[in-house]
Amino acid sequence: MGSQVSKQLQRRKALSTEEKTLVDLCKNSGCEFPGCDYRPPDRKNWMAGLNAEKVHVNKIVWPGTHDSATNKIGIPMVSRPFAQCQSLSIYRQLAVGARVLDVRVQEDRRVCHGILKTYSIDVVINDIKKFLSETESEIIILEIRTEFGHEDPPEFDKYLEEQLGEFLIHQDDHVFNKTIAEVLPKRIICVWKPRKSPQPKKGGPLWSAGYLKDNWIDTDLPSTKFDSNLKHLSEQAPVSSRKYFYRVENTVTPQADNPVLCVKPVTGRIHGHARLFIAQCFSKGCADRLQIFSTDFIDGDFVDACVGITHAKVEGKA
Repeated sequence: MGSQVSKQLQRRKALSTEEKTLVDLCKNSGCEFPGCDYRPPDRKNWMAGLNAEKVHVNKIVWPGTHDSATNKIGIPMVSRPFAQCQSLSIYRQLAVGARVLDVRVQEDRRVCHGILKTYSIDVVINDIKKFLSETESEIIILEIRTEFGHEDPPEFDKYLEEQLGEFLIHQDDHVFNKTIAEVLPKRIICVWKPRKSPQPKKGGPLWSAGYLKDNWIDTDLPSTKFDSNLKHLSEQAPVSSRKYFYRVENTVTPQADNPVLCVKPVTGRIHGHARLFIAQCFSKGCADRLQIFSTDFIDGDFVDACVGITHAKVEGKA
């Protein structure tokens, strides 16, 4: 018992130190960056507010959500706080400005997060279609993967093609250098990541796993995650010379040996430091590598920060 108490005290001290590190960094270095003051007049249509003839796919800083379809996962007030990473529906996330979705499925096409499950993937697809029907120039990166520990849903690639076929941007390295205008009227880059089924093939309607990469570290310590994100991002090639999307996730994760296991208070340790991270990317000279920036519990300010950089690039200020 004594050793356990001692361990918890050490963890609390480490957590307090790491939280203070990020607060001090913001005080000393600031959170300003090119485009930080920009606010899109309409977040639901923020891509339409850019110059579609000028903005290339690989130059967009894409705001995304982590574990996107978890707004109704588990049992309210019982298991939901341990698995819920978003409070908004898929449609509301897109309407507030998210353009990258991270969806995990199990064998029966139900969305899941670990052992907890929620609604059918049909709910996700229908929300996406609703959003696309109400907009004209917004492009979505939809990542769907089979959750760890589960089997691939049978013939899931055919399901995705049947449901989204008219919107799908086919797998093609040339897409990265195309402008928004050149990609339209197609609207979705769908990255399908099965565990055992064959990967999507080049030229097909779905994109294979290698086109969306990240370096996830499983920690609940905010400065540790912050520094790891910067390190791995700095090791990537600039967006202009790579043929894949790279994601940085502004999240930390509850750990089994820590008394605080609910997602929201844990991820809140880093959630408010998104603008600091972007500012540090510019300070460290790796802003030209930042591409997909994702978060738990997305809000308008997070979207504004990402769109602000893209807008600054269009204006030649970044």
